Amino acid sequence: MTVPLIRASDLHSLLKKKDVVALDATALLPGETTDPEVRFATARIPGARRFDIERFSDPDTSLPHMAPAAGRFARLAGELGLTREQAIVVYDQGNIASSCRAWWLFRLFGHDRVQVLDGGLPAWREAGGDVESGATSPITATTYTPRLTVSYLRGLGDMLSLCAVPDGTVILDARSKGRFEGTAPEPRAGLSSGHMPGSRNLPFGELLDPTRHFLSPERLGARFAKTGAKPGTPLVAGCGSGMTASVLVVAATVAGLGPVSLYDGSWAEWAATAGAPIETDAETTP
Repeated sequence: MTVPLIRASDLHSLLKKKDVVALDATALLPGETTDPEVRFATARIPGARRFDIERFSDPDTSLPHMAPAAGRFARLAGELGLTREQAIVVYDQGNIASSCRAWWLFRLFGHDRVQVLDGGLPAWREAGGDVESGATSPITATTYTPRLTVSYLRGLGDMLSLCAVPDGTVILDARSKGRFEGTAPEPRAGLSSGHMPGSRNLPFGELLDPTRHFLSPERLGARFAKTGAKPGTPLVAGCGSGMTASVLVVAATVAGLGPVSLYDGSWAEWAATAGAPIETDAETTP
Protein backbone atom coordinates (compact mmCIF):
# COMPACT_ATOMS: atom_id res chain seq x y z
CA MET A 1 0.00 0.00 0.00
CA THR A 2 1.18 3.54 -0.82
CA VAL A 3 2.16 5.60 2.24
CA PRO A 4 -0.88 7.65 3.37
CA LEU A 5 0.64 11.14 3.31
CA ILE A 6 2.40 13.25 0.71
CA ARG A 7 4.09 16.59 1.28
CA ALA A 8 3.24 19.58 -0.86
CA SER A 9 6.84 19.83 -2.06
CA ASP A 10 6.67 16.27 -3.39
CA LEU A 11 3.31 16.79 -5.07
CA HIS A 12 4.77 19.32 -7.53
CA SER A 13 6.80 16.71 -9.39
CA LEU A 14 4.22 13.96 -8.94
CA LEU A 15 1.51 15.94 -10.76
CA LYS A 16 3.66 16.04 -13.89
CA LYS A 17 2.87 12.36 -14.39
CA LYS A 18 -0.21 11.75 -16.50
CA ASP A 19 -1.64 8.99 -14.29
CA VAL A 20 -1.82 11.19 -11.18
CA VAL A 21 -5.06 12.95 -10.28
CA ALA A 22 -5.61 15.57 -7.55
CA LEU A 23 -9.05 15.62 -5.96
CA ASP A 24 -10.47 18.42 -3.82
CA ALA A 25 -12.53 16.53 -1.22
CA THR A 26 -13.48 19.50 0.95
CA ALA A 27 -16.58 18.91 3.08
CA LEU A 28 -17.91 20.89 6.00
CA LEU A 29 -17.44 19.98 9.65
CA PRO A 30 -19.97 21.14 12.28
CA GLY A 31 -19.67 24.91 12.69
CA GLU A 32 -18.09 25.53 9.27
CA THR A 33 -20.17 27.72 6.98
CA THR A 34 -18.19 28.18 3.75
CA ASP A 35 -19.33 26.71 0.44
CA PRO A 36 -16.92 23.97 -0.74
CA GLU A 37 -18.07 24.33 -4.35
CA VAL A 38 -17.39 28.08 -4.38
CA ARG A 39 -13.99 27.58 -2.78
CA PHE A 40 -13.11 24.92 -5.35
CA ALA A 41 -14.09 27.27 -8.19
CA THR A 42 -12.12 30.11 -6.60
CA ALA A 43 -8.84 28.34 -5.87
CA ARG A 44 -7.73 24.77 -6.53
CA ILE A 45 -4.62 22.83 -7.45
CA PRO A 46 -4.25 23.07 -11.26
CA GLY A 47 -6.08 20.23 -12.94
CA ALA A 48 -7.83 19.13 -9.75
CA ARG A 49 -11.26 17.54 -9.89
CA ARG A 50 -14.02 17.90 -7.31
CA PHE A 51 -14.67 14.89 -5.09
CA ASP A 52 -17.97 15.65 -3.36
CA ILE A 53 -18.19 13.46 -0.26
CA GLU A 54 -21.92 14.06 0.02
CA ARG A 55 -22.43 12.63 -3.49
CA PHE A 56 -20.12 9.73 -2.64
CA SER A 57 -22.48 8.75 0.19
CA ASP A 58 -25.45 6.45 0.64
CA PRO A 59 -28.58 8.39 -0.47
CA ASP A 60 -30.93 5.87 1.16
CA THR A 61 -30.15 6.58 4.82
CA SER A 62 -30.90 9.49 7.11
CA LEU A 63 -27.44 9.22 8.68
CA PRO A 64 -24.87 11.76 7.46
CA HIS A 65 -22.47 10.82 4.63
CA MET A 66 -22.52 7.05 5.14
CA ALA A 67 -20.34 5.03 2.78
CA PRO A 68 -22.15 4.21 -0.49
CA ALA A 69 -22.64 0.82 -2.07
CA ALA A 70 -19.80 -0.34 -4.29
CA GLY A 71 -21.88 0.21 -7.42
CA ARG A 72 -22.59 3.83 -6.59
CA PHE A 73 -18.95 4.50 -5.74
CA ALA A 74 -17.83 2.89 -9.00
CA ARG A 75 -20.30 4.88 -11.10
CA LEU A 76 -19.35 8.23 -9.56
CA ALA A 77 -15.61 7.49 -9.67
CA GLY A 78 -15.98 6.59 -13.34
CA GLU A 79 -17.77 9.88 -13.99
CA LEU A 80 -14.69 11.60 -12.51
CA GLY A 81 -12.52 9.80 -15.04
CA LEU A 82 -10.85 7.62 -12.41
CA THR A 83 -9.56 4.07 -12.57
CA ARG A 84 -8.42 1.92 -9.67
CA GLU A 85 -4.89 1.81 -11.13
CA GLN A 86 -4.35 5.60 -11.00
CA ALA A 87 -2.38 7.44 -8.37
CA ILE A 88 -4.72 9.81 -6.53
CA VAL A 89 -3.92 12.64 -4.13
CA VAL A 90 -6.84 13.91 -2.08
CA TYR A 91 -6.75 17.29 -0.38
CA ASP A 92 -9.08 19.81 1.20
CA GLN A 93 -9.22 23.51 1.91
CA GLY A 94 -7.81 23.10 5.41
CA ASN A 95 -9.87 21.02 7.86
CA ILE A 96 -7.90 17.85 6.94
CA ALA A 97 -10.74 15.58 8.09
CA SER A 98 -12.56 15.63 4.77
CA SER A 99 -9.50 14.59 2.74
CA CYS A 100 -8.89 11.80 5.24
CA ARG A 101 -12.49 10.69 4.78
CA ALA A 102 -11.94 10.57 1.01
CA TRP A 103 -8.74 8.56 1.55
CA TRP A 104 -10.67 6.09 3.72
CA LEU A 105 -13.41 5.73 1.09
CA PHE A 106 -10.89 4.92 -1.62
CA ARG A 107 -9.14 2.40 0.64
CA LEU A 108 -12.53 0.86 1.51
CA PHE A 109 -13.11 0.20 -2.17
CA GLY A 110 -9.68 -1.26 -2.77
CA HIS A 111 -7.74 1.70 -4.17
CA ASP A 112 -4.08 1.26 -3.24
CA ARG A 113 -2.45 4.33 -4.79
CA VAL A 114 -4.13 7.09 -2.79
CA GLN A 115 -2.55 9.72 -0.54
CA VAL A 116 -3.61 12.70 1.57
CA LEU A 117 -1.91 16.04 0.94
CA ASP A 118 -0.48 16.81 4.37
CA GLY A 119 -1.66 20.27 5.40
CA GLY A 120 -4.16 20.54 2.53
CA LEU A 121 -4.39 23.43 0.09
CA PRO A 122 -2.88 25.90 2.60
CA ALA A 123 0.31 23.79 2.62
CA TRP A 124 0.32 23.67 -1.18
CA ARG A 125 0.13 27.46 -1.37
CA GLU A 126 2.72 27.88 1.39
CA ALA A 127 5.09 25.71 -0.65
CA GLY A 128 4.67 28.05 -3.63
CA GLY A 129 2.18 25.94 -5.54
CA ASP A 130 0.06 27.67 -8.17
CA VAL A 131 -3.73 27.63 -8.01
CA GLU A 132 -6.32 27.99 -10.74
CA SER A 133 -9.92 29.16 -10.74
CA GLY A 134 -12.99 29.13 -12.93
CA ALA A 135 -14.51 26.28 -14.90
CA THR A 136 -12.80 22.90 -15.02
CA SER A 137 -11.83 21.01 -18.16
CA PRO A 138 -14.20 18.34 -19.51
CA ILE A 139 -13.71 14.85 -18.06
CA THR A 140 -13.78 11.65 -20.08
CA ALA A 141 -15.71 8.99 -18.21
CA THR A 142 -14.00 5.69 -17.43
CA THR A 143 -14.85 2.35 -15.89
CA TYR A 144 -13.91 2.09 -12.22
CA THR A 145 -13.73 -1.41 -10.75
CA PRO A 146 -14.10 -1.33 -6.94
CA ARG A 147 -12.80 -4.05 -4.64
CA LEU A 148 -14.58 -3.74 -1.30
CA THR A 149 -12.23 -4.22 1.67
CA VAL A 150 -14.58 -4.87 4.57
CA SER A 151 -11.79 -4.81 7.18
CA TYR A 152 -11.85 -1.00 6.95
CA LEU A 153 -15.49 -0.82 8.06
CA ARG A 154 -17.43 -1.49 11.28
CA GLY A 155 -21.20 -1.31 11.68
CA LEU A 156 -23.62 -0.88 14.54
CA GLY A 157 -23.82 -4.61 15.21
CA ASP A 158 -20.04 -4.85 15.45
CA MET A 159 -19.90 -2.02 17.98
CA LEU A 160 -22.73 -3.37 20.11
CA SER A 161 -20.88 -6.69 20.28
CA LEU A 162 -17.56 -5.03 21.15
CA CYS A 163 -19.17 -3.08 23.98
CA ALA A 164 -20.97 -6.16 25.32
CA VAL A 165 -18.02 -8.56 25.02
CA PRO A 166 -14.67 -6.70 24.74
CA ASP A 167 -12.08 -8.60 22.72
CA GLY A 168 -9.04 -6.36 23.14
CA THR A 169 -9.98 -4.00 20.32
CA VAL A 170 -9.37 -0.37 21.34
CA ILE A 171 -12.34 1.88 20.51
CA LEU A 172 -11.20 5.46 19.90
CA ASP A 173 -13.48 8.50 19.79
CA ALA A 174 -12.27 11.55 17.84
CA ARG A 175 -14.81 14.00 19.29
CA SER A 176 -13.93 16.75 21.77
CA LYS A 177 -13.38 15.89 25.42
CA GLY A 178 -16.59 17.67 26.49
CA ARG A 179 -18.76 15.76 24.04
CA PHE A 180 -17.07 12.49 24.98
CA GLU A 181 -17.54 13.06 28.71
CA GLY A 182 -21.10 14.26 28.32
CA THR A 183 -20.42 17.79 29.59
CA ALA A 184 -20.84 19.53 26.22
CA PRO A 185 -23.80 19.22 23.82
CA GLU A 186 -23.75 17.45 20.49
CA PRO A 187 -24.04 19.68 17.39
CA ARG A 188 -26.81 17.48 16.01
CA ALA A 189 -30.21 18.18 17.56
CA GLY A 190 -31.79 15.46 19.63
CA LEU A 191 -28.62 13.51 20.41
CA SER A 192 -27.24 13.20 23.92
CA SER A 193 -23.49 13.41 24.41
CA GLY A 194 -21.35 10.82 26.16
CA HIS A 195 -19.51 7.78 24.85
CA MET A 196 -19.65 4.05 24.22
CA PRO A 197 -18.65 1.84 27.15
CA GLY A 198 -14.94 1.08 27.12
CA SER A 199 -14.09 3.65 24.47
CA ARG A 200 -11.14 6.05 24.81
CA ASN A 201 -11.08 9.71 23.86
CA LEU A 202 -8.55 10.93 21.29
CA PRO A 203 -9.66 14.28 19.82
CA PHE A 204 -8.47 14.37 16.22
CA GLY A 205 -6.82 17.78 16.61
CA GLU A 206 -4.27 16.27 18.99
CA LEU A 207 -2.77 14.38 16.05
CA LEU A 208 -2.10 17.57 14.08
CA ASP A 209 0.30 20.47 14.62
CA PRO A 210 -0.86 24.12 14.61
CA THR A 211 -0.51 24.26 10.79
CA ARG A 212 -2.79 21.21 10.41
CA HIS A 213 0.03 18.89 9.38
CA PHE A 214 0.17 15.43 10.93
CA LEU A 215 2.61 14.87 13.76
CA SER A 216 5.63 12.67 13.11
CA PRO A 217 5.06 8.90 13.20
CA GLU A 218 6.92 8.75 16.52
CA ARG A 219 4.75 11.43 18.15
CA LEU A 220 1.61 9.87 16.73
CA GLY A 221 2.60 6.50 18.16
CA ALA A 222 3.21 8.05 21.57
CA ARG A 223 -0.20 9.73 21.57
CA PHE A 224 -1.96 6.53 20.56
CA ALA A 225 -0.03 4.64 23.25
CA LYS A 226 -1.72 6.80 25.90
CA THR A 227 -5.04 5.26 24.87
CA GLY A 228 -3.68 1.73 25.19
CA ALA A 229 -3.10 1.27 21.48
CA LYS A 230 0.09 -0.64 20.73
CA PRO A 231 1.50 -2.16 17.53
CA GLY A 232 -0.71 -5.06 16.55
CA THR A 233 -3.66 -3.90 18.67
CA PRO A 234 -6.90 -3.81 16.63
CA LEU A 235 -8.33 -0.29 16.56
CA VAL A 236 -11.71 1.10 15.58
CA ALA A 237 -12.28 4.84 15.30
CA GLY A 238 -15.52 6.76 15.64
CA CYS A 239 -16.59 10.38 15.98
CA GLY A 240 -19.78 12.33 15.38
CA SER A 241 -20.53 11.17 11.83
CA GLY A 242 -17.51 9.25 10.55
CA MET A 243 -15.59 12.30 9.29
CA THR A 244 -12.98 13.21 11.91
CA ALA A 245 -12.60 9.54 12.83
CA SER A 246 -10.89 9.13 9.47
CA VAL A 247 -8.08 11.38 10.77
CA LEU A 248 -7.45 8.74 13.44
CA VAL A 249 -7.45 6.02 10.77
CA VAL A 250 -4.86 7.85 8.68
CA ALA A 251 -2.76 8.75 11.73
CA ALA A 252 -2.75 5.17 13.02
CA THR A 253 -1.68 3.96 9.58
CA VAL A 254 1.13 6.54 9.47
CA ALA A 255 2.26 5.41 12.93
CA GLY A 256 2.35 1.77 11.85
CA LEU A 257 -0.49 0.76 14.15
CA GLY A 258 -3.54 -1.33 13.51
CA PRO A 259 -5.32 -3.08 11.96
CA VAL A 260 -7.61 -0.06 12.07
CA SER A 261 -11.21 0.33 10.96
CA LEU A 262 -13.87 3.05 11.09
CA TYR A 263 -17.31 2.91 12.67
CA ASP A 264 -19.16 4.65 9.88
CA GLY A 265 -22.43 5.42 11.70
CA SER A 266 -20.47 6.83 14.65
CA TRP A 267 -22.25 8.87 17.32
CA ALA A 268 -25.02 10.03 14.97
CA GLU A 269 -26.15 6.40 14.79
CA TRP A 270 -25.18 5.20 18.27
CA ALA A 271 -26.91 7.97 20.24
CA ALA A 272 -30.06 7.57 18.12
CA THR A 273 -30.25 3.79 18.66
CA ALA A 274 -32.64 2.67 21.37
CA GLY A 275 -30.85 0.53 23.93
CA ALA A 276 -27.31 1.45 22.85
CA PRO A 277 -25.45 2.05 26.15
CA ILE A 278 -24.07 5.53 26.79
CA GLU A 279 -21.62 6.49 29.54
CA THR A 280 -20.80 9.98 30.78
CA ASP A 281 -18.24 9.17 33.50
CA ALA A 282 -15.24 11.45 32.95
CA GLU A 283 -13.04 9.01 34.85
CA THR A 284 -13.02 6.68 31.83
CA THR A 285 -11.18 9.26 29.71
CA PRO A 286 -7.42 8.41 29.45
